[in-house]
Amino acid sequence: MHPPRILLGVNIDHIATLRQARGTRYPDPVQAALLAEEAGADGITVHLREDRRHIQERDVRLLAQLLNTRMNLEMALTEEMLRLAEEIRPAHVCLVPEKREELTTEGGLDVAGSADAIREACRRLAAAGCEVSLFIDPEPAQIAAAAKAGAPVIELHTGAYAEVTGPAARHEHARLAAAAEMALDLGLTVNAGHGLNYHNVEAVAALLGIHELNIGHAIIARALFVGLKEAVAEMKRLAIAGQEAGLLAALDDHDHDHDHDGEAGCCR
Repeated sequence: MHPPRILLGVNIDHIATLRQARGTRYPDPVQAALLAEEAGADGITVHLREDRRHIQERDVRLLAQLLNTRMNLEMALTEEMLRLAEEIRPAHVCLVPEKREELTTEGGLDVAGSADAIREACRRLAAAGCEVSLFIDPEPAQIAAAAKAGAPVIELHTGAYAEVTGPAARHEHARLAAAAEMALDLGLTVNAGHGLNYHNVEAVAALLGIHELNIGHAIIARALFVGLKEAVAEMKRLAIAGQEAGLLAALDDHDHDHDHDGEAGCCR
């Protein structure tokens, strides 16, 4: 049975960043979200930060009403954000760490160190009808803690992989592959994102079991030159190509292993 096609969630935070830079009503991230959907986005990701530096509550409420796909609301684990999610009830909520001084999310959530609070948040959000995801580093302890917390989904932080090249990139890619395999064995759905771009996305999409990629900055940057719809469509083509390459590689490995088994049997 062929696995489901990999999904692309488009993060529109940086459309809002441009709007907030001048305090205008444009460019409207809601309009961007609808264009991204038309181009083939499978979902729209927004991070409503506590300092409201880009996405505003108004954006979240409008998206909840207007999206034809689904909203993935990234948020910190605070009472304010939990109450908002319980009210709006987005299809997906991704709990992320958040620091006021950071430019973007710098690392994964420490699930192992905040097990009780995260377990309670997962319970509340599930009761509100939200599928909960935990944004974590590709570390076995965090994956195991995520499963125990009751979150059905994890999103692997790909930032370490995206920031290096050569042997270091191969090492980080192997960490992601091992993390995805472990999470799947524990029954978790595995998403991935952070720092992915048009040059490195295919290798992550090729990892077996990756359900969805969430990508924002690279798509919005590319849109400056080719338009948002083409930027989204191009990224989706690369993600699907990467997934197909990974499946073919896995099939080749499987056939190769069986060939060797046959040869061993003939020699016994």
